Amino acid sequence: MKTLDRTQALDELRRHLARLADDEHSVCEVAARLDIFCHGFDQWSDDELRRRYDWIVKRRPQITRSELEKIANLWQLARQEVHGMPTACDVQCTEHDTCKGWDEWSNRDIAKFLKEMTGEPVSVV
Repeated sequence: MKTLDRTQALDELRRHLARLADDEHSVCEVAARLDIFCHGFDQWSDDELRRRYDWIVKRRPQITRSELEKIANLWQLARQEVHGMPTACDVQCTEHDTCKGWDEWSNRDIAKFLKEMTGEPVSVV
Protein backbone atom coordinates (compact mmCIF):
# COMPACT_ATOMS: atom_id res chain seq x y z
CA MET A 1 0.00 0.00 0.00
CA LYS A 2 1.28 3.43 -0.93
CA THR A 3 1.98 5.78 2.00
CA LEU A 4 1.60 9.54 1.62
CA ASP A 5 2.03 12.35 4.05
CA ARG A 6 -0.98 14.63 4.46
CA THR A 7 0.36 17.29 2.08
CA GLN A 8 0.99 14.74 -0.65
CA ALA A 9 -2.43 13.16 -0.13
CA LEU A 10 -4.20 16.52 -0.31
CA ASP A 11 -2.26 17.42 -3.46
CA GLU A 12 -3.39 14.17 -5.06
CA LEU A 13 -6.98 14.65 -3.95
CA ARG A 14 -6.93 18.24 -5.30
CA ARG A 15 -5.74 16.96 -8.68
CA HIS A 16 -8.57 14.45 -8.91
CA LEU A 17 -11.21 16.92 -7.79
CA ALA A 18 -9.87 19.62 -10.15
CA ARG A 19 -10.56 17.31 -13.09
CA LEU A 20 -14.23 17.29 -12.11
CA ALA A 21 -14.69 20.95 -11.15
CA ASP A 22 -14.35 23.91 -13.50
CA ASP A 23 -15.08 27.64 -13.77
CA GLU A 24 -18.81 27.01 -13.31
CA HIS A 25 -18.85 24.07 -10.89
CA SER A 26 -17.16 24.22 -7.50
CA VAL A 27 -15.95 21.13 -5.68
CA CYS A 28 -19.00 21.59 -3.41
CA GLU A 29 -21.38 21.35 -6.35
CA VAL A 30 -19.50 18.47 -8.00
CA ALA A 31 -19.27 16.46 -4.77
CA ALA A 32 -23.02 16.81 -4.26
CA ARG A 33 -23.93 15.99 -7.86
CA LEU A 34 -21.62 12.96 -8.10
CA ASP A 35 -22.19 11.79 -4.51
CA ILE A 36 -18.45 11.72 -3.81
CA PHE A 37 -15.93 13.07 -1.34
CA CYS A 38 -17.73 15.09 1.39
CA HIS A 39 -21.00 15.16 -0.63
CA GLY A 40 -20.73 18.94 -0.90
CA PHE A 41 -23.97 20.81 -0.38
CA ASP A 42 -25.87 17.51 0.03
CA GLN A 43 -24.13 16.75 3.32
CA TRP A 44 -26.41 19.27 5.03
CA SER A 45 -30.14 19.36 5.68
CA ASP A 46 -32.11 22.28 4.25
CA ASP A 47 -32.01 24.07 7.60
CA GLU A 48 -28.26 23.54 8.02
CA LEU A 49 -27.52 24.73 4.49
CA ARG A 50 -29.61 27.84 5.13
CA ARG A 51 -27.71 28.44 8.38
CA ARG A 52 -24.31 28.05 6.72
CA TYR A 53 -25.28 30.53 4.00
CA ASP A 54 -27.39 32.75 6.21
CA TRP A 55 -26.17 36.00 4.62
CA ILE A 56 -27.76 34.84 1.35
CA VAL A 57 -30.96 33.66 3.03
CA LYS A 58 -31.34 36.97 4.93
CA ARG A 59 -31.60 38.81 1.63
CA ARG A 60 -33.81 36.18 0.02
CA PRO A 61 -35.84 34.47 2.78
CA GLN A 62 -38.04 32.55 0.32
CA ILE A 63 -35.11 31.13 -1.61
CA THR A 64 -35.43 27.46 -2.57
CA ARG A 65 -32.69 24.97 -1.82
CA SER A 66 -31.88 24.68 -5.52
CA GLU A 67 -31.54 28.46 -5.85
CA LEU A 68 -29.44 28.63 -2.68
CA GLU A 69 -27.10 25.93 -3.96
CA LYS A 70 -26.64 27.78 -7.26
CA ILE A 71 -25.73 31.02 -5.47
CA ALA A 72 -23.54 29.18 -2.95
CA ASN A 73 -21.72 27.46 -5.82
CA LEU A 74 -21.00 30.83 -7.45
CA TRP A 75 -19.92 32.25 -4.10
CA GLN A 76 -17.46 29.38 -3.57
CA LEU A 77 -16.04 29.92 -7.06
CA ALA A 78 -15.72 33.66 -6.45
CA ARG A 79 -13.85 33.07 -3.17
CA GLN A 80 -11.44 30.73 -4.98
CA GLU A 81 -10.78 33.44 -7.54
CA VAL A 82 -10.30 36.16 -4.91
CA HIS A 83 -7.87 34.03 -2.91
CA GLY A 84 -6.18 32.46 -5.94
CA MET A 85 -6.76 28.98 -4.51
CA PRO A 86 -7.44 25.79 -6.46
CA THR A 87 -10.53 24.55 -4.59
CA ALA A 88 -13.26 25.68 -2.24
CA CYS A 89 -11.70 23.28 0.28
CA ASP A 90 -8.52 25.37 0.27
CA VAL A 91 -10.48 28.59 0.74
CA GLN A 92 -12.44 27.15 3.63
CA CYS A 93 -9.21 26.18 5.39
CA THR A 94 -8.58 29.89 5.80
CA GLU A 95 -12.12 31.25 6.08
CA HIS A 96 -13.90 28.48 8.01
CA ASP A 97 -17.26 30.07 7.32
CA THR A 98 -19.31 27.37 5.59
CA CYS A 99 -17.12 24.43 6.55
CA LYS A 100 -13.53 23.80 7.60
CA GLY A 101 -12.29 22.64 4.20
CA TRP A 102 -9.44 20.15 4.43
CA ASP A 103 -9.22 20.84 8.17
CA GLU A 104 -12.56 19.04 8.56
CA TRP A 105 -11.03 15.68 7.66
CA SER A 106 -8.66 13.31 9.43
CA ASN A 107 -5.86 11.50 7.62
CA ARG A 108 -8.05 8.39 7.66
CA ASP A 109 -10.86 10.36 5.95
CA ILE A 110 -8.46 11.69 3.32
CA ALA A 111 -7.22 8.13 2.64
CA LYS A 112 -10.84 6.98 2.25
CA PHE A 113 -11.62 9.81 -0.17
CA LEU A 114 -8.52 9.03 -2.22
CA LYS A 115 -9.47 5.37 -2.45
CA GLU A 116 -12.97 6.38 -3.60
CA MET A 117 -11.50 8.70 -6.23
CA THR A 118 -8.64 6.53 -7.48
CA GLY A 119 -9.57 2.98 -6.55
CA GLU A 120 -6.14 2.62 -4.92
CA PRO A 121 -5.80 2.09 -1.17
CA VAL A 122 -3.37 4.52 0.48
CA SER A 123 -2.17 5.23 3.96
CA VAL A 124 -2.00 8.88 4.99
CA VAL A 125 0.40 9.75 7.79
